[in-house]
Amino acid sequence: MAAARRPRLAVWKFASCDGCQLTLLDCEDELLAVAEALEIAYFPEARRSQDRGRYDLSLVEGSITTPHDAERIQDIRRRSRFLVTIGACATTGGVQALRNFADVREFASVVYARPDYIRTLATSTPISEHVPVDFELRGCPISKHQLVEVISAFLAGRKPVTPPHSVCIDCKMKGNVCVMVAHGTPCLGPATHAGCGAICPSYNRGCYGCYGPMEGPNAPALSARLAELGLDARAIVRLYRTFNAAAPAFAKESRRHGD
Repeated sequence: MAAARRPRLAVWKFASCDGCQLTLLDCEDELLAVAEALEIAYFPEARRSQDRGRYDLSLVEGSITTPHDAERIQDIRRRSRFLVTIGACATTGGVQALRNFADVREFASVVYARPDYIRTLATSTPISEHVPVDFELRGCPISKHQLVEVISAFLAGRKPVTPPHSVCIDCKMKGNVCVMVAHGTPCLGPATHAGCGAICPSYNRGCYGCYGPMEGPNAPALSARLAELGLDARAIVRLYRTFNAAAPAFAKESRRHGD
């Protein structure tokens, strides 16, 4: 009796630092189970030979920043039964989306000796602005535990279970003292999607918003509290414009204070 065909997995890179792909490799023991359950057909970061064709699950890292990538993601979508975006770049445009608030031609003229050779888009945009996406896994970088959950959910034919609440809830569950209340430290935790395990507040640092806005964030109220702590408009803008600068809730709030 022939063995059942394993689902084919592909891992793709667009404009990014490769950190979220490396999170898959960092799964260590879990990766062995993944390799047994899935055929890793395309993953340049991890294997030398690549199998072309159609894929059951595609994990996509990175944002769309060039005309070529805008075409390439269309082809990947056509060849993928399920497509999951992983990381801040793929889900919100990443830190490179800072170009969305400025003139990318000016940047190119400063960085490159021959900017006329550069073929780039005026904006850095998430994958979902170009093709339908089946699930978005947030983070910079993503959590390996959440990544394993997404893959397990795909294999079981169910929806992934990832926390919708803010980092503040994780702080409470860990017994952390609130850094804003106790120390007056600026923190994006009240408006940021959980997933990191509240790493920064656990070390008495404010949250940097690595996982992007939580569901229904009250960013204006948070900004008012940040102003009470002594942050001026420029400092508030800089706080929102980091890893998830173009996430709608963060972008809207930063523009309210900056533009």
